[in-house]
Amino acid sequence: MRASLAVALLLSSTMLAGAETPQKEFPAKLLGQALLPAATIIPAPADAPADLRVSGKFVTPGKRVEAVGSVMGTSGGRPTGLSTPFAGQPVQGFSGIRSLGNGEFLVLTDNGFGAKANSSDAMLFFHRLRADFEKGVIERLSTTFLHDPDKKIPFRIVHEGTQQRYLTGADFDPESIQPIGGKYWIGEEFGPYLIRVDADGKVEAVFETQVDGKPARSPDHYAVTTPGAPEQSVAFNIRRSKGFEGMAQSPDGRFLYPLLEGPFWNAEARTYEERDGKAVLRILEFDVANEKWTGRSWFFPLEQKGNAIGDFNMIDATTALVIERDNGEGTADRACPAGQKGPDCFHDLARFKRIVKIEMTDANVGKPVRRIGYVDLMKIADPDGKAKQGSKDGVFTFPFFTIENVDVVDRANGVIVVGNDNNLPFSSSRDPKKADDDELVLLSVKELLDAK
Repeated sequence: MRASLAVALLLSSTMLAGAETPQKEFPAKLLGQALLPAATIIPAPADAPADLRVSGKFVTPGKRVEAVGSVMGTSGGRPTGLSTPFAGQPVQGFSGIRSLGNGEFLVLTDNGFGAKANSSDAMLFFHRLRADFEKGVIERLSTTFLHDPDKKIPFRIVHEGTQQRYLTGADFDPESIQPIGGKYWIGEEFGPYLIRVDADGKVEAVFETQVDGKPARSPDHYAVTTPGAPEQSVAFNIRRSKGFEGMAQSPDGRFLYPLLEGPFWNAEARTYEERDGKAVLRILEFDVANEKWTGRSWFFPLEQKGNAIGDFNMIDATTALVIERDNGEGTADRACPAGQKGPDCFHDLARFKRIVKIEMTDANVGKPVRRIGYVDLMKIADPDGKAKQGSKDGVFTFPFFTIENVDVVDRANGVIVVGNDNNLPFSSSRDPKKADDDELVLLSVKELLDAK
């Protein structure tokens, strides 16, 4: 009996030691919230083509609409209260962030209206913001418009024949930004590409993506064309809208780590990449000084099928924060009756919205990263009533469809910033009848940042 029990205990402990350590959930506390109103519109530059003075003219599929404010935006079929076209360019839709210190942030605006086909009059730019988390307001300090006067882009752009050659959401889909040595590196989703611009937003270089030494392309890559005969195949290995979403940089600025939003297609195996039964996303490595891919990569395993990542920034040389989310929006207190939809309720609730801490080292190159733990953005403590909107009974929620901004603000005190992408005018995740504002929140997550 005793010998059998000892053997059983030994086997049990051996099995447990070999098993993957479960992720731990850590608490998060709200320290502040700052808002930029949804309908924040700026004029196009004076030297931009007249076409760019009004944006959103092509939001209606198959139809051009010129009348400003004539097409109501919808989210899951619900009117959001804001209509396109816009007289100017919307600041909205932040898809990448870097903390600059002293309450200032570098943020990147998304491609426009969500797709290549409907964003040819949406300009591309990044901003410097100042957030006052006590007053709850965000001030736009500057905006830098992307342009390509030196013709560094290897394909024809929308404003090809103009002098400044301002870029639009039909040219690129910028999703992440990193400042290094006075330059700005942008991770892009259509190609996917890496783009380097100077401090004025002028394109200096566009880099093709390689995975395992081979070209990595989506159907929106300029070299991917419709085959000339039905028996011919189209060669691409990244799904549309699944290119680079997050992109971190090493603390010393030597390397960039672009992260795909969707699994890479393995043509030989005829399947998307998986590890241990879970879909995995490639984290690639780019050598900034030598301007080339190193060939090294890691795998980020998605916790649930259908999830996506939103942003990615390093904590230190080997650990990082990644946003993982589902496609739901809204909270249970305003849910539609089961199986129903309506203009004033949420039918597909936000359930999985997390900030995940990972470890990626030389030892796990070519392997899945280690998921250390997470905080749940759907249950953030707000005991001090810091929220301007979104708290109930001392609990603050961040129930947005797309959450695409996370960075460390104060490592010593365990403070991070998180922000939504409000997809103007197509997301209403706080109020089912109202277009979302741009929100930045400060969170205390010291236990997560300190976790080993």
